[in-house]
Amino acid sequence: MKAIVYNGPRDVSVQNVPDAKIEKPTDALVRITTTNICGSDLHMYEGRTSFETGRVFGHENLGEVIAVGAGVERVKVGDQVCLPFNIGCGFCENCEKGLTGFCLTANPGSAGAAYGFAEMGPYQGGQAEMLRVPFADFNCLVLPEDAAEKEDDYVMLSDIFPTGWHATELAGLVPGESIAIYGAGPVGLMAAHSAIIRGAAQVFVVDNHPDRLALARRMGATAISSVEGDAVDQILNHTDGRGTDRGCECVGYQCCDRHGHEHNHLTMNNLVASTKATGGIGVVGVFVPQDPGAQSELAKEGKMAFDFGAFWFKGQTIRTGQANVKAYNRQLAQLIHHGRANPSQIVSHRLALAKGPEAYQHFDARDEGWTKVLLKPAA
Repeated sequence: MKAIVYNGPRDVSVQNVPDAKIEKPTDALVRITTTNICGSDLHMYEGRTSFETGRVFGHENLGEVIAVGAGVERVKVGDQVCLPFNIGCGFCENCEKGLTGFCLTANPGSAGAAYGFAEMGPYQGGQAEMLRVPFADFNCLVLPEDAAEKEDDYVMLSDIFPTGWHATELAGLVPGESIAIYGAGPVGLMAAHSAIIRGAAQVFVVDNHPDRLALARRMGATAISSVEGDAVDQILNHTDGRGTDRGCECVGYQCCDRHGHEHNHLTMNNLVASTKATGGIGVVGVFVPQDPGAQSELAKEGKMAFDFGAFWFKGQTIRTGQANVKAYNRQLAQLIHHGRANPSQIVSHRLALAKGPEAYQHFDARDEGWTKVLLKPAA
């Protein structure tokens, strides 16, 4: 089968690799019809992780079940399914609590497994023609009858829509509150979409890319350009100096200032400053324990110069971690099915799998107009 293979920093190619196949009775085999490039893929693409050469990228996947193992009972051949990026067993202590992003079974010795992702198990990614799905009865979300019509919406259930929702959940958002979202990439835009659906009174989105801020504005958020002035000051001015009730970090450890210089503490400290006393902050941007490619010795160790004194004095709370997709995806699918959510509004490109390497170059460069890329292996 054809798949996008990692060859080294900023070097991926479409290659013929061994077909995905059923390896255990609880597996299903899915023919991928849509698979996305995620901002998290860029950390690996740039060589900023331990992702091994020769492996296949892709953790945002949707397709048709074409075979099931002897132990699969619920999922049937022909089902249209979306796969959470987290691989959960369904029966460990964490999965039983709904913390499927921290499964204790799927990646022995670690908490959490995923498709095509550094340090999250041996599983190949879905930027390919087929994908093996472990623990299929648990992990496959069987989609409603309008799956073909709304495929580009439903594929967002694999990661960025639940992750954006998770950011607002971690922050503690309730209807009528204000929220500031740092980062207008796909996850930040989905956090804004989620906040609006959840009844936020004010939604601010901070970024330095005009095209992405324009998308946030069209979604109903107030765009805050960090190029045009200090983001914290702008948010304080919009909130009578009080700051927002809630804040979300949707950038991660490679956040940059207006001049393009990396500071892994920048968004976190800005959130402390722009969130009110006793407010809540949710962090879904990726931060890693080690970052050998960082520009400072502190950041290389996965640490940051955090304004803990201001955070403590304001009595704020921070909650972090990747989204437990299965905690949200079934309900979010119903929002899509009934027309209450349309996450595909942020899609900028729909391309054949063969165009994947070119798409990675544009997306990594943050070229104007490249917001969310969907790959169609069957095209």
